[in-house]
Amino acid sequence: MKLIISSRIFDLFPGYMRGVVLAFDVKNPASSQEIVTSLRHAEENVRVVLSDMGVSDHPQIASWREAYRSLGIKPSKYRASIESMLRRVVRGDALPSINTLVDIGNIISLRYLIPAGGHAVDVLHGDMELRPAVGDEQFTPFGSDQMEHPEPGEIIFVYGDEVMTRRWTWRQANHTLVQPDTSAIEYNLDALPPVNRETISAAAHDLQKMIEQYCGGTTRFVILGRQNPSVDLYP
Repeated sequence: MKLIISSRIFDLFPGYMRGVVLAFDVKNPASSQEIVTSLRHAEENVRVVLSDMGVSDHPQIASWREAYRSLGIKPSKYRASIESMLRRVVRGDALPSINTLVDIGNIISLRYLIPAGGHAVDVLHGDMELRPAVGDEQFTPFGSDQMEHPEPGEIIFVYGDEVMTRRWTWRQANHTLVQPDTSAIEYNLDALPPVNRETISAAAHDLQKMIEQYCGGTTRFVILGRQNPSVDLYP
C-alpha cells in the first residue's frame, strides 16, 4: 500500500513538498485538558503573529492563494484549509475539540501555519495518490451524503476513484475521517515555498512526539518531493 504523488504535480509546482507522518497502533480518546489547553495557546499565538497583517498577506498563505489561482480556482471562494482555519481563529472563534488525533493535527497547523490533514488508513486497502482529477471520481464531503465529482484537472487526493480531499487541501471526504476507533492514521503536511524542508521536518517531529505521548503506537516520517514521490505505508 503506497502513497504516491503524481509527477504532474511537480511539473506544476516544482517546489512542492509533502511531509507524511504515519502512526500505527494508536489510541484516540477524547482530548485531555492538556491537549485542549495547547490548542488554545496555539490559537492565541496565531492572533499575535497575524495581529499586524491580514491572513491572506502572510507569505505562507499567499503562496496557497497563488497556487489555487494558477489552477483556475478562486482562492476567495475555495480557501486552502490552513487559510480557513486561520481566519476562524483570528476573528476570535475557538476551534472545536474533536478527538486527540484531530486536535493534535490542528495544533501543528496553527504552530507552523501549514495544512496538516489526517486520514484514517485502517479503513483503506490500496494505494493513495495526489494527482489531477479526470472528473469522474466520486466525492462525498464531510457533513453531507450528496456525492459529487471533482473538476477535471483539479488536484485531488484519491483512493481508487474515491476522493479523500478535493482542491488539494480544501475539503475532506467522509470515509477517511479520524474517528475514536481509528488505529492507524496518515497525516499530510503540505508545503509550498517559502516553507522549507527544515520547517516541515520540525513540524513532523513535533507531531510525532505528540502522537506518541498522547496516543501511543509507533510513528514514521518522510518528506515526499520530485526525487522521492512515494512511500510504502507498510514496509
